[in-house]
Amino acid sequence: MTDIERHVSESGRDERVKAVREKIRELGITYIYYQFVSVTGRIVGKGVPADHWEQIAERGFQLVYGSTANLYTDRHGDYIGYGPEASELVGIPDPETFCQLPWDKRVARVFCTCFRNREEQENPGGHLTSDCRGNLRILHDEFQKKYDGLHLRAGTEPEMMWLKKGEDGLPDGGFSKPNCYHIDQFESLRPVFMKVLEYSRAMGLDMIQGDHEDAPGQLELNWMFDDVLRNSDRLTTYRQICAQVAREHGLIACFMSKPFMGVSASGCHHNLSLWTGGEDSLNTLGHESLPGMEGAFSYRKVARTNSCPIRNSTSGSRARSVCSAWAA
Repeated sequence: MTDIERHVSESGRDERVKAVREKIRELGITYIYYQFVSVTGRIVGKGVPADHWEQIAERGFQLVYGSTANLYTDRHGDYIGYGPEASELVGIPDPETFCQLPWDKRVARVFCTCFRNREEQENPGGHLTSDCRGNLRILHDEFQKKYDGLHLRAGTEPEMMWLKKGEDGLPDGGFSKPNCYHIDQFESLRPVFMKVLEYSRAMGLDMIQGDHEDAPGQLELNWMFDDVLRNSDRLTTYRQICAQVAREHGLIACFMSKPFMGVSASGCHHNLSLWTGGEDSLNTLGHESLPGMEGAFSYRKVARTNSCPIRNSTSGSRARSVCSAWAA
């Protein structure tokens, strides 16, 4: 049996696929984004009318392998990673990640796992090694099996900048003044961050705190930590939300580390810890009826029984503590 066959025949998946169909009917969804994450963190994939949900759930969609590298080319004009002769990957949706888009409730998104083409001569239907989200799930599952359920949870602190647009549509500096933690500067972006919070809660992010950092237009809005894969999905979702809010307000949501000189750069602290035990708990976030599957609104809840805190950041600083389990 190939990896893709094992994935599609996983226990309980048929019920989740049927549950998504019921959610499509309940919410009036007519279009679905089937998306995955490229090696640089971009969201790529395809859009398909919701009528074809069952077919895509079983057979998947196809997209060139090079989409995992954004179809970028190197200095010589050659595609990075995969040439034009390469086969097409197969993207299989993960039903538990299905969620309605709050800015257009006719549309939903679902994250996908990527596989090699079924017709490849070598390892047909195998897991695609350039699928970074799929790799995270595989490695985390292997880690839990090896260490008797010890698992990784993550909390992230994403800093990003809200930039003004010039007459030419290009970035024209940050929206606010570079006054760290000043409520007045935070308040100047209130229409923006309140819309981000509204959309975030509608897509399963339990927002907890925010502040204005020390660069123009630089905000940090945080949500509750969770299982490492779900937190990664929420970090990706957060970037999509910010991009939409920027469109609505005529701004640019910038996640570049250093968009301009002379002010502090943006980073994203990663707070990691190892846990044992725990069960998923549904957090409805005030919704009478969930605008998506329970998996998008679930969090791992339990008192810590075995943990090792690790904290790192995008600046490349060394983790402050190392758990012996990692080295075992």
